Amino acid sequence: MLKTKLLQPDILRALAAAGHNSKVLIADGNYPISTTLGPRAVPVYMNLSPGVVSATEVLEAIAASVPIESAAVMLPRRSGPYGMKNNPPIWAEFDKILKKHGNKVEIEELKIQEFYAMAAGPDVALSVATGERRIYANILLKIGAILPD
Repeated sequence: MLKTKLLQPDILRALAAAGHNSKVLIADGNYPISTTLGPRAVPVYMNLSPGVVSATEVLEAIAASVPIESAAVMLPRRSGPYGMKNNPPIWAEFDKILKKHGNKVEIEELKIQEFYAMAAGPDVALSVATGERRIYANILLKIGAILPD
């Protein structure tokens, strides 16, 4: 039994194989992982049921395990059936979790198609589908480097 916060073997394997500049997608329950998977990304389906496992729970485990150099989120549509007037509240939770684990990053806001393109890129090592019910609760992380002491 491991003593780390992260125990899921496929996520551990993908993170161990990834390196500096590799990307990790944590996707909400609406994200089309199976049709937008990067060519080298390991898909991990943590969407047990609606709301379980949440995007913030996955981010908490990953941020405790690897250094994060940068992060990006998907800007919401501002009108239409999925439109939001303000930014999603989960973004503040993402920021808090990243900072809690010593990652001093500003979360970049990407247009929807730009986010999809980056999340399907060849540098994505891991794509995690969650049961997150909140919309626009997707985050794309870039793994940093561990510096010598």
